[in-house]
Amino acid sequence: MSYVVDFVNVSTAGLESSPAADALAGLRANEARYFKNKYDHVFTTHAAADVPDLVSYVRRVLEEERGLVIASPPLEATEVLVDGVRWTYVFYESGLAINVLYTLAEGGKRAVGFKLSDGMEVPEELADKFKFARQKSKLAGTIRGSFFVVKGEY
Repeated sequence: MSYVVDFVNVSTAGLESSPAADALAGLRANEARYFKNKYDHVFTTHAAADVPDLVSYVRRVLEEERGLVIASPPLEATEVLVDGVRWTYVFYESGLAINVLYTLAEGGKRAVGFKLSDGMEVPEELADKFKFARQKSKLAGTIRGSFFVVKGEY
């Protein structure tokens, strides 16, 4: 089932099982607003079980690049292709959102971004490996984020 993310009327639809559902919904809405404002793209997510290829792709990049395995179950995922860049997102039950930004042209930007929902603890698997910077958002409160550059071909 797909869900068109509304960044005006923020909803926890699809995220209800998360203890951070409200904050995660705000984080998801923040991403939707970014894509609408920058690319005029409507951000639509899908239940993770409906798009296992996207969840697998993010899992593979994390494991092959940094040996990371996310313990939290994935709730939703989506993929956006704009201006020659493939953005793949997975939203996890813990309140974590991960995106893989992958420029399709050779030599373009490629990175993995982590965003923590307002109030959530840094997941154990990320705690000793990344420093998180803070960013304020009207929709998501305080977002803490980090990233690493992707070196492999995916």
